[in-house]
Amino acid sequence: MSVIDGQVTPGPGGLCQKGWTAGELLRHPGRLTTPLLHGQPVSWDEALDFVAARIAGYEPDEVAVFGGGGLTNEKAYALGKFARVALKTSQIDYNGRFCMSSAAAAGNKAFGLDRGLPFPLTDLRGADTVLLAGSNPAETMPPFLRHLEGARLIVIDPRRTPTAERATLHLQPAPGTDLALALGLLHTAVIEGVIDKEYITSRTSGFDDAWRVAAGWWPERVERVTGVSAADQRAAVHMLAGRSYVLTGRGTEQHASGTDTVSAWINLALALGLPGRAGSGYGCLTGQGNGQGGREHGQKADQLPGYRKIDDPVARQHIMDVWDVSWLPGPGRSAYELLVADDIKAMLVFGSNPVVSAPRASGVADRLRALDLLVVADFVMSETAAMADVVFPVTQWAEEDGTMTNLEGRIIRRRKALDPPAGVRSDLELLHGLASRLGVGSKFPVEPVEVFEELRRASAGGLSDYSGITYERLESEQLHWPVPSVDHPGTPRLFLDEFAHPDGLARFIPVDHRGPAEPPDAEFPLQATTGRVLQHYQSGAQTRRIGELLAAVPEMYVEVHPDTASRAGLASGESAHVVSRRGTVTAVVRCVPSMRADMVFLPFHFPGDGRANLLTNPALDPTSRMPEFKVCAVRLEPA
Repeated sequence: MSVIDGQVTPGPGGLCQKGWTAGELLRHPGRLTTPLLHGQPVSWDEALDFVAARIAGYEPDEVAVFGGGGLTNEKAYALGKFARVALKTSQIDYNGRFCMSSAAAAGNKAFGLDRGLPFPLTDLRGADTVLLAGSNPAETMPPFLRHLEGARLIVIDPRRTPTAERATLHLQPAPGTDLALALGLLHTAVIEGVIDKEYITSRTSGFDDAWRVAAGWWPERVERVTGVSAADQRAAVHMLAGRSYVLTGRGTEQHASGTDTVSAWINLALALGLPGRAGSGYGCLTGQGNGQGGREHGQKADQLPGYRKIDDPVARQHIMDVWDVSWLPGPGRSAYELLVADDIKAMLVFGSNPVVSAPRASGVADRLRALDLLVVADFVMSETAAMADVVFPVTQWAEEDGTMTNLEGRIIRRRKALDPPAGVRSDLELLHGLASRLGVGSKFPVEPVEVFEELRRASAGGLSDYSGITYERLESEQLHWPVPSVDHPGTPRLFLDEFAHPDGLARFIPVDHRGPAEPPDAEFPLQATTGRVLQHYQSGAQTRRIGELLAAVPEMYVEVHPDTASRAGLASGESAHVVSRRGTVTAVVRCVPSMRADMVFLPFHFPGDGRANLLTNPALDPTSRMPEFKVCAVRLEPA
């Protein structure tokens, strides 16, 4: 991909509609180009002085930092360091907690290591079958589909999505029942003799405990719970025999039992003998541009660079040595808990728009309004930025150097193509400016290559080891972490010899189905689920500013079965209220005959009273602390 005069030119990898229109944002008339203090333009020095002076008046853990999965590796690393060294706060997390944390937790449990795909994307081209659980790449990342063209697809989704339309077999479970379905497929695989007993014996542990749970989920019981026929369950299992992959996405993860649900899909993959073998495997599809790298370098409340645990004494000492400090704070709160904590007095937000993207969004907005100080770094006036006391205008993707890490664990160079508008600075310059006023400016360089060189040293010896990667190597090589030395070729395929646990074995994790945290009842008889559409991304703060994309999907809508709409006194094209225990969303009805009659679907890209996350349940997964975005009880009524 290249940028010429602000126009994006597709490269050999291909682009979706969001990609080829992305250049419009570079010179958008709504672009932020000067700092704002209480809504009024001020100089950078005045804004930085104001923020630093206010921060100095708080106790360290009264100040929080909220980051984003779209930040480069260098910015994610610097942000985590800034929180812990300049602010001395434990209170940092990021919006990636809402995207992949359940898969990360399940991957760590099963394999001892979390990398979205432990194999190159191109390996999928040789698959006989690919199972996609809770993922809709035909809309969320269309270029990915070229890797699936030769495979039979099993798509597991309550909706008949564009991805499901391409499937050889579409399994349509009730929302919140994916775990029961995964248990049923494992049961069927055992009973039908499809499992790989030699692999289970030689490369895994814990199968018997996992089987004791799955033994109670025979196909007919699963059919009663999920709505997926026993015949389709058996067909899916037999399709997976051979060169197959099991891939999970947000639909599987964003539940109060998301970690267990991903563990159930991994258990199925292990029973079939897929992970750690060339030509087959398990993987998780990334949700954000730097969803993988963004969580490896210190934005998460419980992690330090190199994917180190912040409560590990050895890891802490290593990072303290690299940062030349004698103390570090411990773990802080997860994203949602941080956003609603009533003892936080100041918050700095980078690359995120939680007023739209967080669950129970009205409560999050109320809490942010109550802060003494809200600071936002962005390049457009997002809904969160509009609430801020101070807004800093920062660079966009084409205006800065850096690196990103894709879902394969492959590190990608981002090269500056354009100078930013006058008055705009990079996030690294912003952090340096604040750190200087807090007395530690020398620890925060502004050049991405300098930050990356330090990141290399900080990650050395960690699970995600970047120490052998240099900007120069990335000019001519494709490197997948870990890369522990400059003469190491990288690791495109993990686990071929052993898994990352001390004994080299993968772990089956015994899990059982619990169902949604908020089941439907007489007052709220339907289940709402949320997701993306092709033309928009995340909170829509960027894509709603691009004419072509907004014209294609200009307003909030709700998909509903025609019979369900009729029972509510509604018809296609009419305005409806979707009501949950937490709020009400106004949306235009779209009648979709393929929808389940017990559910509705809402995209989460729209602001105001069209925010889908006014409805969503902030019930948290006990391990990953991911909220239950994907199912909550609602009712439908005329607006």
